[in-house]
Amino acid sequence: MSETQRTGPAIAGLRLSHFRSHRDTRLRFDGRPVALYGPNGAGKTNVLEAVSLLSPGRGLRRAGAEDLSRKPEALGWKIQAEMPGHELETWAGPGEARQVRIDGKPAPQIALSRLLRQVWLVPSMDRLWIEAAEGRRRFLDRMTMSFLPDHADASLAYEKAMRERNRLLRDEVSDPAWYAALETQMADAAQAITANRAQALTRLSQAQSDSAFPRADLQITDEEGWPDAWADRRRDMAAGRTLAGPHRADLRAVYAAKDMPAAQCSTGEQKALLISLILANARALSGEAPVVILLDEVAAHLDADRRAALYEALLALDAQVLMTGTGAELFDSLGPRAQRLHVTEGAGESGVKSIG
Repeated sequence: MSETQRTGPAIAGLRLSHFRSHRDTRLRFDGRPVALYGPNGAGKTNVLEAVSLLSPGRGLRRAGAEDLSRKPEALGWKIQAEMPGHELETWAGPGEARQVRIDGKPAPQIALSRLLRQVWLVPSMDRLWIEAAEGRRRFLDRMTMSFLPDHADASLAYEKAMRERNRLLRDEVSDPAWYAALETQMADAAQAITANRAQALTRLSQAQSDSAFPRADLQITDEEGWPDAWADRRRDMAAGRTLAGPHRADLRAVYAAKDMPAAQCSTGEQKALLISLILANARALSGEAPVVILLDEVAAHLDADRRAALYEALLALDAQVLMTGTGAELFDSLGPRAQRLHVTEGAGESGVKSIG
């Protein structure tokens, strides 16, 4: 049994107020893996999304703050969480940006990642290996931020400077003096981004294990020599945007045992590779900070043997796990080792009942 399970969960209590389909939902967690089950549309994923917002960014659905408020009231929303030694709150009023409070004091979003690290897997990620590179960069950067929270600052600095550079390009400004300071800022941030990503891949590689989920060999592909590419601005000016840099990087994965690119693997193999990386990410974070793993509808796409193997791997981790599924039977192999919560929807409102 993991340390998290022995000493209690990373998140002991959760309250959702006017969040999505939840008018006022209060949950207590006892440290066992949490299995949230119920019909589609009942509000299971909304619980996972609320937990994901206890980290920097827009959560596992990448929704804007205005989209999270329960309709039709549109009063704004609030999420409150109880951790050992800390109380977390995040909320947004109508038309307002998301705010964070830690132990009653206002805090930047980045501060959340210093108290709690999160990894997640949702159905929209099933096409990760065959979709456009943007999704893989986002996946890579979220894993990187789980190890190195300051990666977010480097990414924001790069994006801000690049937006200003792109504005100059679109306006066809040719004076190099206007570009010099921005490109210096971009280069400094780009070096940090590249180093952080490389460190994350090293840690993921070291944390992968031989199990029911295949090992993935990972590589970051990037157009080299981007500082020189920025200096010759004719191509970028014709395009009206910056065409080279870490914002164009891609993450490539190879199914190691078969020496086969993930994009050429079967749908089941692609899912197994994803699960392998999520498990490695959580394993590599062990001991740094409390870890929460969010798995949305993951069991439905695995056969009984793979489900059982996943649950055993999760139980071996020093992490708090929350999973969703349409039926209680998907979690049968966990037996009493899981905390079961039945999620229902009635009169436009989600309800959650503890089953055991």
